[in-house]
Amino acid sequence: MIARLILTLLGLAWLPAALAQTCGTAAPVQVQVLGSGGPELQDRRASSSYLVWIEGRPRLLVDIGGGAALRFGESGATVSDLDVILLTHLHADHTADLPALIKSSFFEDRTRTLPIYGPGGNKFMPSTVAFVRTQFDSVRGAYRYLGGFLNPLARGGYKLQPQDVRPLSGKLKAGRQPGDEIVYPFANNRLYASAIPVTHGNIPALAWRITAGGKGIVFSGDTNGRGEQLARLAQGADLLVAHNAVPEGAGGVERDLHMPPSVIGDMAQKAQVKQLVLSHRMLRTLGKEEETLAAIRQRYAGPVQFANDLDCFTP
Repeated sequence: MIARLILTLLGLAWLPAALAQTCGTAAPVQVQVLGSGGPELQDRRASSSYLVWIEGRPRLLVDIGGGAALRFGESGATVSDLDVILLTHLHADHTADLPALIKSSFFEDRTRTLPIYGPGGNKFMPSTVAFVRTQFDSVRGAYRYLGGFLNPLARGGYKLQPQDVRPLSGKLKAGRQPGDEIVYPFANNRLYASAIPVTHGNIPALAWRITAGGKGIVFSGDTNGRGEQLARLAQGADLLVAHNAVPEGAGGVERDLHMPPSVIGDMAQKAQVKQLVLSHRMLRTLGKEEETLAAIRQRYAGPVQFANDLDCFTP
């Protein structure tokens, strides 16, 4: 505790997962980082994935990159408890472990439908519906032996329900108001999820906001931070998980895909978020925590923490 206090006072809040609190307690809502790295394997981290615990049960999964299925099991979570899976985009370091997760669930006792929401497609990426069907379709899927999870005629088990999230249509651009792009695709008696399109190069991508237990939690996903969409979605959030995939001064393709620390800090300040967690830590940002924090601190004065696999955060 003394060591953690000293590091916090120094602004060096990037503690290893071994010192992180345990998720799955009776807290109203908690966020567990299953994957804090990716896509490089040499970072020795699972790729992007986050688990939202509500009243001690794992209810919502955001992304499931390579290595995250193992972390899911290590967390003590089961697919049977999940209400929904949300995908920010379909790059491999955000989706590669979906088949492993679904295969594992075969050995659980789940019967209710499992919705999977993600972005629509373009010429560079399939839509979320097409992506899931490409894997699990019982006739043409890569894992067609798992087609029972999609085939409505298959008996037993449960069914996946993939759905594309697209911006609301039918509104003239001239008449649109800030926030009109926000879509509310999922809600139940425990939580509701809203999404907004963000820019990640030419890849369809979403940022997500989860409201549960009286708290607002935002996942930026991968985005270059250009435009005001993310700040609108994150307004007043209790916790923002942002991706620290590029260092300050990044340019070219890197900058077209990801936001550097100064942009993260500026956006967090505009949105007045209460707590900032930095994840998706790549080799080019690992070891640059002081530099990253300094760039953020020029714009945002709230609490900042650097995520590691299996870390747990309470908004």
